[in-house]
Amino acid sequence: MDKQTVSFRLDSDKVNALDALAEVLDRDRTYLLNEAVTAYLEVQEWQVKRIKAAIREADEGSLVDHKEVKKFAAKWRRR
Repeated sequence: MDKQTVSFRLDSDKVNALDALAEVLDRDRTYLLNEAVTAYLEVQEWQVKRIKAAIREADEGSLVDHKEVKKFAAKWRRR
């Protein structure tokens, strides 16, 4: 996979925490940052897919009536 260098600024406390974690895990900063970015991107991609699916369902009229939602919520509160 082709790699590129990316620079950005972090607060000193985050850099220190990152370095401490890297030492404990016997990894380097780059490894941890790559893992963090991968995890972030996966969450964001999942969220965007779910939002698009929900919008598509709403456009198709596949909505739950507000009264039904209130019934579901009332059941949860009773437990």
